[in-house]
Amino acid sequence: MKKHLSTVILVLVFLAGLGLVMYPTVSDLVNKAHQSVAIDDYEKKISNMTKDDFHKILEDARLYNHTITTNEFPRNESDLEGNDEYKAAVNPSGNGMIGYLKIDSIKLRIPIYHTTKESVLQKAVGHIPTTSLPVGGKGTHAVLTGHRGLPSARLFTDLDKVRTGDIFYIYVLDDILAYKVDLIKTVLPAQVNDLQIVPGKDYVTLVTCTPYGINTHRLIVRGERVPYEEAVEQQKSVEPVVGKLPQEQIAVLAVAPVLVLLLIIILILKKKKRRNAQ
Repeated sequence: MKKHLSTVILVLVFLAGLGLVMYPTVSDLVNKAHQSVAIDDYEKKISNMTKDDFHKILEDARLYNHTITTNEFPRNESDLEGNDEYKAAVNPSGNGMIGYLKIDSIKLRIPIYHTTKESVLQKAVGHIPTTSLPVGGKGTHAVLTGHRGLPSARLFTDLDKVRTGDIFYIYVLDDILAYKVDLIKTVLPAQVNDLQIVPGKDYVTLVTCTPYGINTHRLIVRGERVPYEEAVEQQKSVEPVVGKLPQEQIAVLAVAPVLVLLLIIILILKKKKRRNAQ
């Protein structure tokens, strides 16, 4: 038994190390799979709805937005949760999912949920309840927020790679709203002037923490609504990338089999050494 103890310890240490290395990649892939399922379920739900259903939901959302004359920001748990009227607005699936966000320039497609509770931000993008709902319209400014650098999911990790002029899309009900990035800025958490409603403007702003891993400031990426056709025409110049993994994930997936092979070689050599010693 003792002669095999060192081998057992070696295997356990190796598996523990491999698990730590693989966890972020595997966890992110699982998270992306869950996001895809959520988006697919949302689209199936939408496909079974009628134009009248959409009209009623949008009318209620726009009436709600009329009550948001100036964007406020959560000061307590009640603000963070939002009221019953807010929770019922643009909630076709009944699970809090408003729609989803797509940013081709960073290969991101991610659900948007009501509120910025931690349970939401661990898996998706949250909508700040005290700002306009993201259904479009002049004099509205929806603010969406997401985490960066979680070990379990990338989420808004690559938001700093978005550039002025890039397009992002909000898929809500049967509509696709296109926004062209017109402002990228790093601010302190209390600096919210750029997140306010501007009369006549249709804005959506994406917010995350920065610098990466330090999180003392906020990175804001604001988009102004543009016609969908114009956005599609511009996107033709953007090389479509489908299904590519981030470089660090590719590296981990490439290295893992090599490490496993190395462990096998070490175990074989140890076995031969024991045989020669007998």
